[in-house]
Amino acid sequence: MTGAPARLLVLGIDAASPELLETWIADGTLPNLAALAARGLTGRTRGLDGFFVGSTWPSFYTATNPAQHGFHYQSQLVPGTYRIADRVRGAFVEREPFWRVLHRAGQRVAVLDVPIAAPEREPLNGVHVVEWGAHDGLFGFSTQPAKLGSWLESKWGRHPAGASCDGGARSARAYRDFVIALESGVERKTAWTLDLLRRGGWDLFMQVFSESHCVGHQCWHLHDRSHPAYDRAVSAVAGDPMRSVYRAIDRAIGEIVAAAGDAACVVFTAHGMSHRYGAHFLLRDLLVALGVAERASRTLRDRAHSWAAAAWHVLPRAVRGPLSAIRSRRIMPNAAQAARRIGVAPGRSQCFPVSNGLAVSGIRLNLVGREPHGTLRSGEAVERFIEQLESDLLTIVDDTTGGALISRLVRTRDLYRGDQLDALPDLLVEWSDRTAMGSTALAGGAGARVIARSPRIGTIVGANEYGRSGEHRPGGWFVAVGPGVSAGRLQREPSLLDLAPTFAGMLGVSLPNVEGMPIAEVLRANAPIVR
Repeated sequence: MTGAPARLLVLGIDAASPELLETWIADGTLPNLAALAARGLTGRTRGLDGFFVGSTWPSFYTATNPAQHGFHYQSQLVPGTYRIADRVRGAFVEREPFWRVLHRAGQRVAVLDVPIAAPEREPLNGVHVVEWGAHDGLFGFSTQPAKLGSWLESKWGRHPAGASCDGGARSARAYRDFVIALESGVERKTAWTLDLLRRGGWDLFMQVFSESHCVGHQCWHLHDRSHPAYDRAVSAVAGDPMRSVYRAIDRAIGEIVAAAGDAACVVFTAHGMSHRYGAHFLLRDLLVALGVAERASRTLRDRAHSWAAAAWHVLPRAVRGPLSAIRSRRIMPNAAQAARRIGVAPGRSQCFPVSNGLAVSGIRLNLVGREPHGTLRSGEAVERFIEQLESDLLTIVDDTTGGALISRLVRTRDLYRGDQLDALPDLLVEWSDRTAMGSTALAGGAGARVIARSPRIGTIVGANEYGRSGEHRPGGWFVAVGPGVSAGRLQREPSLLDLAPTFAGMLGVSLPNVEGMPIAEVLRANAPIVR
């Protein structure tokens, strides 16, 4: 051990925009990150093609791709059924996190609030905190050892923003209060992080700030003046929430880095954020219109939802505005509830949509021998089906832009290999992001409607009802500082999967059976970089 409290300090800024980080580092908005960047190696990381939403963090901490660890979204198809279930109730992630390898190597670790990471079931040489203040609340707050949780709650309570930051429309004052709660959460997290760090003796000390994730989804439209839901009056009260929360995290990073002494340090964001895009809510309708799926019989609950939606859209905008927040919380089903049914009649459908996030949708082929009521036989028939489906989907035009609604249809097997490939969607629908999408829950529904046209489908109209204004992008960013790390800008883009092997390598440990590789430029001083 060195004289520092830790050998390696790793700080995550969950779903922060690399573009905003670099802009605000350059103009002095984020002085502590700027100081690290001035003396360290900075660079971008390459995200996961097609799986940069739900799968990002499991892929990061296992250093394997989704076809190897099996997790692509919080709710997934149960193999051998047409049932969608929470992944947390099953195998979850099929590979172990890199800190378990460090544990077996005798390293002492502190792993704090890493998103979408299951509670440790086996003893860990160190401490593990799950979901004190994470964006994705899958397991609930827990710690190892358990007494750590009691100490943490008794001294600092729980995150002031609550267990979930999703929440439709907010008033100007509510947005301001939301930002204050996120900033307060950063401050509390910093306080207990410093307390744990100063106990010393850590080999790996890792903390992730998810407030950037929350503010990105909920408040992108108040940062981006070109967004259809941008509201000058709300911004006059709430300011730029993105800037405020990023500055709070920057202050936290400054305090923690200072307390870590001469420890090596890496700060990173695993994936990015920008405006919301994608029409996943239309995918089932598109498949039905193309004749490759048949809509399932509607339940009474489905009918009630449709009636409520129709009634909502005939209300005047002045009436919808004040009621949006109540509607989002109490009437509209959340994403998890909406994902419970595949929404088509299996025995009369050749494929069906599956959740994979909002930016890239998934399609499952209804294969004979794999699905209970398969209709597509493997071989040439499947190849012809996919080719025709690709042609049909890519000719659909978005009336708003006059361009293609869908930019790409990709076969998952062309991207990834692994023994969990069958757990993933067979096809990935990449939506065009040429324009920002609004929501019926924001700004009276400005920019929420999508009109899709093609010779095959005719005209299909739908509206986005989900209240998020920001959505993920696949690329990440990092800065590394420490002995042997030369300052400058890395001109290539390492993979997200390379981060965990790099962290382990900085501690002298090699990760077995992983796809990622250590970033050589971080591990040795004489690697080619641009100064």
